[in-house]
Amino acid sequence: MKITSVNVHKKNDETRMKGIASVLLDDCFVIRDIRIIEGKDGLFIAMPSRKNAEGEYHDIAHPINSEMREMLETAIISKYNDALLEEE
Repeated sequence: MKITSVNVHKKNDETRMKGIASVLLDDCFVIRDIRIIEGKDGLFIAMPSRKNAEGEYHDIAHPINSEMREMLETAIISKYNDALLEEE
């Protein structure tokens, strides 16, 4: 699977959520609303989720293995960092 494109929209507030990303896979499948979060060990991504009737959150779409998660996280955080550099 190939990541065709990544779009990042930075948030300019003081919360832990630093941005929202959309990823296009193989020019045929898009995942929207991937959150970019500032954690104690740096940035990480949180996949889109929905709250169920019991108040628990469940991912709507998510990688099945760690290699795909790492590929997504690397591409999204790299694009986010590029956007920060352009801002300066």
